[in-house]
Amino acid sequence: MNKKVRIGLIGAGRIGQLHGENLVRFVPNAELVAIADPFFNDTTYAWASSLGVENCYKSAEAIFANPSIDAVFICSATDTHADYIIQAAEAGKHIFCEKPIHYDVAVICEALAAVEKAGVKLQVGFVRRFDYNHKMVHDTVASGKLGAPHIVKVTSRDPEQPPMSYVEGSGGLFMDMMIHDFDMVRYLSRSEVTEVTAYGDVLIDDQFKNYDDVDTAIVMLKFANGALGVIDNSRRAGYGYDQRTEVHCAGGCVQVANVLDNTATISTPDSVICAKPQWFFLERYNQAFIAEAQAFATAILDDTETPVQGIDGLMPVLIAKAAKRSLDEGRSVKISEIEGYKSSSYVTL
Repeated sequence: MNKKVRIGLIGAGRIGQLHGENLVRFVPNAELVAIADPFFNDTTYAWASSLGVENCYKSAEAIFANPSIDAVFICSATDTHADYIIQAAEAGKHIFCEKPIHYDVAVICEALAAVEKAGVKLQVGFVRRFDYNHKMVHDTVASGKLGAPHIVKVTSRDPEQPPMSYVEGSGGLFMDMMIHDFDMVRYLSRSEVTEVTAYGDVLIDDQFKNYDDVDTAIVMLKFANGALGVIDNSRRAGYGYDQRTEVHCAGGCVQVANVLDNTATISTPDSVICAKPQWFFLERYNQAFIAEAQAFATAILDDTETPVQGIDGLMPVLIAKAAKRSLDEGRSVKISEIEGYKSSSYVTL
């Protein structure tokens, strides 16, 4: 019988349930054996039972204490991520953790140090790297066939704004939403961001002002390899989930358009009509979520490096903090200005 990675899931909310179902249905070399969530109720117990999981706990400590569990999926609230990483590492468990690891750079570094000391594997949940379209952009740039990258562009616009109860604890647009794009520009450019200039405003809903946040933003970036970049975000694009990437290089350009609900085009003398972009991330990145879980299990069984490591969890947070400072102070900000940057042994710039 082929060996399987025995996994404990921490957090049974929307993203936790997505990962749980993917592990059971689409990752044959993994076995979901336990789920922990402090808010377990009849509905979540029934959901766990439908997946064949009998070990259900209200405390993550029960998973850390179970010697038969090889790895954990941390899908709980953001403010628990770093602590759970440390506890899992000390228990000898390999770790998949949803983004971000934490909002505080020092806390992230503490968690990464625990992982390094324990010698366990860590993968951070930047799922867009596993999308076959974005991966093609990355692979094309990495091949060198188009020459050095000059301009990196990312557009990311949500179909509808989140509730204010979510915004209140989200860390703001740069830390919550654009953090995926900060990871994406690093991934596509194959270089680190050195400086950012951010512009943002509240153009959709004045309630964002109550949380010192914006709902619309553009961030310009400089990279260590000389490339320039731009990211634009909107909390509300009523036509669907707008996800486009582009890298213009010395010898050409590679672009990704939106994935549509269908590929039919209706042409008449009056108009040419096509479908709208897929509605949100659950539809757009469904296969990518499966691919990242498969990659994590494979890295454990083959004893190889995970494709999204601790440094990839740290750098987007540093960039997000620089973007917020740029917006607040009305100037360009170097990543090296951010507290914790110079003292972190994980930053190689």
